[in-house]
Amino acid sequence: MGRKKIEMKRIEDKSSRLVTFSKRRAGLFKKARHLSVLCDADVAVIVFSARGKLYDQSFSDHGTTNSVRRILSRYQNRCTEAGEMATNDAGEDLCRKYRTCKELLQTVDRLVECQDNAEEVSMNDMIQLEQELDIALTQTRLRRTQLMMEYISTLKEKESKLSEEKGKLEK
Repeated sequence: MGRKKIEMKRIEDKSSRLVTFSKRRAGLFKKARHLSVLCDADVAVIVFSARGKLYDQSFSDHGTTNSVRRILSRYQNRCTEAGEMATNDAGEDLCRKYRTCKELLQTVDRLVECQDNAEEVSMNDMIQLEQELDIALTQTRLRRTQLMMEYISTLKEKESKLSEEKGKLEK
């Protein structure tokens, strides 16, 4: 005989909610411990209660005592490495956006020149449109330059780290 399905909604009764939180938290930690033992994985679980109390635990099966902080630092290192790759993609994306803006500016210029109702558009409106497009183009160029500089500094940091490692290996 199976368990009945419960509806996924907030438990209104405070004491029932606290009991359920405690039991489910314990079950979550147990599952994490099993995952660590069965799959030889480092697992960290972080839970905040509704009142903001922190419950954290880490599990490791290969003899080391991995704290949550150590696992989180490994996670952050991986995210940083992935972020460096994403920065390159962001630079390419920014170049595409720049080309799109440039094409848009050319299109607007052609439309303004070829417009049949040129008398209806005032000179001030055209000047204002041109200024807005120039500002947008300048902002895009500045952002592209900023991303490129960040990418270059990241590459320089990587290069210095690799040079240090090379020096250590040569000794």
